[in-house]
Amino acid sequence: MWLMAVNWSLCFFFGSASNHEDQPAQGSAVLEELVIVIQSQKNSFHAQRGYQRKEKILQDAANLGEGLPVVLLLHELSDYEGNWSILPVLPLLSAIYGESASWFLFIEEETMVILHVLQNVLKRYPVQEEWFLGQRLHDNKPSIVHHYAFSEDPTSFGYPDPAAGWALSAALHQRLAERIQSENLKSDFTIDLTHEIALFIWEEGRGPKLTTVPEFCTETRNNCATKFTNYLPNCGNPVSKNNIFVAVKTCEKYHSVRVPVVKSTWEKHAVYLEYYSDVTDASIPTINLGVPNTERGHCGKTFAIMRRFLSEAVPKVDWLVIVDDDTLISLPRLRRLLRCYNPKEAVSLGERYGYGLMQNGYSYTTGGGGMVLSRTAVSMLLSSGCSCYSDDAPDDMVLGRCFTSIGVPITHSSLFHQAQPDDYSGTRITLQHSISFHKHWSVDPVAIYTNWLQDSHPKDEL
Repeated sequence: MWLMAVNWSLCFFFGSASNHEDQPAQGSAVLEELVIVIQSQKNSFHAQRGYQRKEKILQDAANLGEGLPVVLLLHELSDYEGNWSILPVLPLLSAIYGESASWFLFIEEETMVILHVLQNVLKRYPVQEEWFLGQRLHDNKPSIVHHYAFSEDPTSFGYPDPAAGWALSAALHQRLAERIQSENLKSDFTIDLTHEIALFIWEEGRGPKLTTVPEFCTETRNNCATKFTNYLPNCGNPVSKNNIFVAVKTCEKYHSVRVPVVKSTWEKHAVYLEYYSDVTDASIPTINLGVPNTERGHCGKTFAIMRRFLSEAVPKVDWLVIVDDDTLISLPRLRRLLRCYNPKEAVSLGERYGYGLMQNGYSYTTGGGGMVLSRTAVSMLLSSGCSCYSDDAPDDMVLGRCFTSIGVPITHSSLFHQAQPDDYSGTRITLQHSISFHKHWSVDPVAIYTNWLQDSHPKDEL
């Protein structure tokens, strides 16, 4: 179990948890007292990006000549895959670095750190007090992604943009680590990491809110302490259309409603695509896999799709993409992203959620945003004997549990989305080249596709 018993050393004086002066007194910002956690992933592409970011930070620190920070790769801290949700790993970080660190900075693999600016920024905040620093995001309307929190005034609650990085003072970090060991989180699900961390820290008004730091940047401007490089990395020419098989899950009642949207938007970008339904309809056409339609879950259908993918009934390609009939997806952008991954590895890629991660739970790729699987991953899963406990079990969660049981990491990309564009911070998604969105509720799905996912001039149509 990830949670260990530690003897906490109370080496920091705890200041006010929720109120700070507008102009805080001079604080400490010695590089040797800074712990930088790169939120790296186990997949080889992401691990390599994490190593490169770590080397760059340490080289910049050496050139600065004022000591070296501690730079950690999150995926190396322990074998527990759920550490990506951050809260489970705070007690471990506190046990190892609690007495020597003044600040803990959490960044993504593509976040650049400008150390001399960061030092000056952190000096503004006394480390003996509790500080939660970052670039502020907020919801413009109640969001399903955030369980409609603060529905009366969604703009009132701020949470950090993960791409810009976010920081905890040592005093706050230590108290959070102690809370985690003694309390149970109210939600079993981890959906939007930094929003849930901000809620945990705020503690219904008993803890500090996020303090906005203008030097924590996503767009390049003067005097940035952090900068974000790219949401969609350039790894070379896109994967060929001929190396992707797309499976669309549908049912009879949506043949005339949702399927036409797919056909009028993104179907043309697929060479190999099949619609799987509970009935055969030659006009689409659909394929009946012999699995009865279920109102929710669709696990039986998804496992039947994977078995068909490995059979001789369909072309042998490296990648399987499983989507719902109300998923909107940019296949040209997906092909660019897939160039970064080795299909000979077991890859499960998409928007990552977590279930029960504080209690040794598991991660999974959300089905609505699209589940991308390498042939190797599909083969490993089916040969493991892991299966649905019922046809209407939640397919994405069952796949996540199965992959966790056989040691296949769930790889996250923030370009996939389980919900609609308005359910996410506009500040963040307008900077992305999103790959997918989900649901047709109360929107024009064709307009969503055109505005958010369609490229005017696709770079490659091979």
